[in-house]
Amino acid sequence: MTTTQKEPVIVIIQLTGGNDFMNTVIPYTNPLYHDARPGLAFAEDNVLPIDDTLAFNPHAAPLKDVYDQGKMAVVQGVGYPNSSRSHFRSAYVWQTCEPETIATEGWLGQVIGEVDPNKENSLTGVNFGRGLPQAMVSKGVPVTSVGDLDNYGLMTGLPDADRRRSSLERFKKMYAPAVGSGPVMEYLAETGQGVLSGADELKKAPAMYKSDVEYASNPLAKSLRDVARVHLADLGTRVFYTSHGDYDTHSRQELTHNNDMVELSRAIVDFYQDLEDHNAADNVMTLVWTEFGRRLADNGSGTDHGSGGGAFLIGNMVNGGLYAEYPSLEQPKLANGEDLAHTYDFRGLYSTILEQYLGLDATPIVGGNFEQLPVFG
Repeated sequence: MTTTQKEPVIVIIQLTGGNDFMNTVIPYTNPLYHDARPGLAFAEDNVLPIDDTLAFNPHAAPLKDVYDQGKMAVVQGVGYPNSSRSHFRSAYVWQTCEPETIATEGWLGQVIGEVDPNKENSLTGVNFGRGLPQAMVSKGVPVTSVGDLDNYGLMTGLPDADRRRSSLERFKKMYAPAVGSGPVMEYLAETGQGVLSGADELKKAPAMYKSDVEYASNPLAKSLRDVARVHLADLGTRVFYTSHGDYDTHSRQELTHNNDMVELSRAIVDFYQDLEDHNAADNVMTLVWTEFGRRLADNGSGTDHGSGGGAFLIGNMVNGGLYAEYPSLEQPKLANGEDLAHTYDFRGLYSTILEQYLGLDATPIVGGNFEQLPVFG
């Protein structure tokens, strides 16, 4: 099977909980790294070197291979000014591009509205997982979620369409006393029926799918297999979203984070191998992001919430390499006296994707003009 959908497609993988970037892309020859992490630092002979200062986590060997092929950009020190250490707040900032105020419009919701302004396809944006990411929420923009979505009133477990519509109406009425005609009611009223029809369309994808790739059995691998199924079914999806983790490694980090690296790297490589086998990889770019990094020093068993982190851009169209600046490990340059500082604003990363890859005007979506990176072209 060969996909005929050649418009640019973006896949978002959110590493929930705050990925420890310093043990993902490791400053392995820096003595400050080893001093600060006596229990978690990787030895110099136990990493996958990029150059004489940085190396990949040894449990992320498949990602290192992608990097060596020139198909992976590592964006260092990504964050925003006065970073919040709250999971909820920082993730919300990343998803709405509003560090100072509370916003309701997600950046990807706006993207979906731009690429499908007439709302012709309720599958333009698809989330795999529970709930609906704030990044994909925008007034009047339909987004389909696949998973246990009873909390959102989609009731896809009910086989009969009339019963699902009835359940959706009851769900909206249940919330009416609390929200009145507010954004929750409006969102459900304007997008609910379209989402129901989208869920029905998605049922076509598995029947059309054949692959020799053996994905792992973890949730991320299963989600990326589903992304591949939908992409290959030519259903017109332009924005995919899923998440991985718990990356909130306050304790037992050595075991948890290493396992996360194995799952993440294998799932991504299997996903792209699947697309390559179907001649369907050239228009699919993946962004891997997390709400913040971890602190410089370990706490004896893990690491606590920090500030600056890192992101990955992966795809055949990506100019691979290191971008932006790795945060300094020196005490005077740490944020809050103990965090890796951010050296590059995440809104510049989004602007790069929006303008150079998706061909959209980034300014109204990210709320200003930010430095872009030469990642594409």
